[in-house]
Amino acid sequence: MSQHHVIVGAGPVGRHVAALLAERGDRVTVVTRSGRDTGPTGVQHVALDASDATALTRVTEGAAALHNCANPGDYTQWERVWPPLADALRTTAERTGATYAITGNLYPYGPVDGPMHPGLPDAATDHKGVLRARLWADALAAHEAGRLRAVEVRASDYVGPGIGDNGHVTRVLPAALQGKAVSMIGRTDLPHSFTDVLDVARTLVAAVDDQESHGRTWIVPTNAPRSQRQAVTEMLAVAGRPPVTVRRVPVGVLRALGLVSPMTRELAEMGYQWTAPYVVDDRASRARFGIEPTPWDEVCRRTVAGLTP
Repeated sequence: MSQHHVIVGAGPVGRHVAALLAERGDRVTVVTRSGRDTGPTGVQHVALDASDATALTRVTEGAAALHNCANPGDYTQWERVWPPLADALRTTAERTGATYAITGNLYPYGPVDGPMHPGLPDAATDHKGVLRARLWADALAAHEAGRLRAVEVRASDYVGPGIGDNGHVTRVLPAALQGKAVSMIGRTDLPHSFTDVLDVARTLVAAVDDQESHGRTWIVPTNAPRSQRQAVTEMLAVAGRPPVTVRRVPVGVLRALGLVSPMTRELAEMGYQWTAPYVVDDRASRARFGIEPTPWDEVCRRTVAGLTP
């Protein structure tokens, strides 16, 4: 039976969620400030400010789910943009009864010793991690009070089409494909989990459908970790290109540059992700949803194809 889904955000996750839902015959509305067409056939696009709970409620009335796929790209604006946006999304879910499905990340865990899994506490100390942890805590409190149904899926650094400069690998791939040396943050030889954006969407859709999975977080099924250098080299290989030199930018250099660049300061604050292994344990979500990550070779092909016209 067809259902109505409202998706806030038209970035890579939002576009993939919209396509998956439309393909299975659901009615899909994508909400952005511009109302621009995201591509999938049969998807409605609405222009509005999603931090306006009254306007968002009108669009979401009768919907089965409200998908939070928003991702303010400028870290320096998070403290200003996220709280009112999250409040409006949560309020809308409470008013309409739509399941509140959140696209999360690993920031709430903060620095960890060992693989990240849903049983870990949200113990971040940097302001972005604390903020994301608070947004989930607010949604969970509303869920536990019976005011709404909420679920959050968390993923590591994105790969796949459409990520562009927001991805640590895709940021350097265009230059690497031209045979140029590239620079990446921190250690380039440590194991790191990279999550396919399509698998994020698949997991979000599955979590919405499975009401017994609500009220907690889930880690998106993710391929085996590889180093930054390995990820770039393997992306180049599927394009038939040779390896390039992958230089490291020490986190200390970012901290120094951060004295004059607010955005660089924000990146340096997350430096712990690149100075030690940063990997996920996704066994619970694989078992719950029956989802396996997209094969890595296919992820590499899709990522490279997404960079070229």
